[in-house]
Amino acid sequence: MTHPWHDVTPGDDLPRTFQAVIEIPMGSSIKYELDKSTGLLRLDRMLYSAVYYPANYGFIPQTLAEDDDALDVLVMCKESVAPLTLVNARAIGLMTMIDSGKKDHKILAVALDDPEYNNVTEVAELPTHRMNQLRRFFQDYKMLEGKSVEVNTIQEASTSWPIIEEALEAYSTQRRKGFYRK
Repeated sequence: MTHPWHDVTPGDDLPRTFQAVIEIPMGSSIKYELDKSTGLLRLDRMLYSAVYYPANYGFIPQTLAEDDDALDVLVMCKESVAPLTLVNARAIGLMTMIDSGKKDHKILAVALDDPEYNNVTEVAELPTHRMNQLRRFFQDYKMLEGKSVEVNTIQEASTSWPIIEEALEAYSTQRRKGFYRK
């Protein structure tokens, strides 16, 4: 069985474009997480707040973020995408949160195979309201759990590229040390 974090190639035109693995479809109020040992999706929780994911949520394979998980990505497109689907995506921005005292970067991306979004190259090209919804979701989604999340200003595409490169290198370094085993 292929492991979506370890066995999927992230792409050839990194860090600008990459393959994303979707965990949570847009519109869901169910939080799935990749089970690191099996590569299957595990039900993490039902969201406590009356909110839903405003974009397809997943990760970039073969990356390791500061929170010791794969680097998160929000892929915008006009449809919900089924979990464990590979999506060709372009980074258009970066949203950084502070969650439980740790930086938690979210790469903002668009689906390259969606004609409604495939010409978008910068987050500023999207409606302001759409970006406000993204920020608000992450500010609110843990509130009823008694947890607070700080969401910083959404930044342009070029700020996401070093984050992606660092996460690719961190994963590669850990993998060479034998840290990730199937």
